[in-house]
Amino acid sequence: MRYCLALDLQPDAALIAEYDAYHTAIWPEIRASILESGITKMEIYRLENRLFMIMETGPDFSFEKKGAMDEANPAVQRWEELMWKYQVAIPGGKPGEKWRIMGRIFLLNQ
Repeated sequence: MRYCLALDLQPDAALIAEYDAYHTAIWPEIRASILESGITKMEIYRLENRLFMIMETGPDFSFEKKGAMDEANPAVQRWEELMWKYQVAIPGGKPGEKWRIMGRIFLLNQ
């Protein structure tokens, strides 16, 4: 399954540079937790302070399972707390919700 998600960053060039640097070399525990949750591929793109993530998952992946795994992982909790310094929740989300799932509005089939 493929999911596309969006998130904003603080509109501050220095903070954005720090955020980019963290994602150039993510912590090994974070990489492991992503893979263990059933995510098979992840890409993040940035345009100014807007982020776009493409996530591909295996058949056993669920956001509920990933959330429970993250809650039980101290390294993920530290990472997420640190990332909130840089991130801004997109309006309309639930309290504490960071990445928001985007709905597809167009698909070109050849």
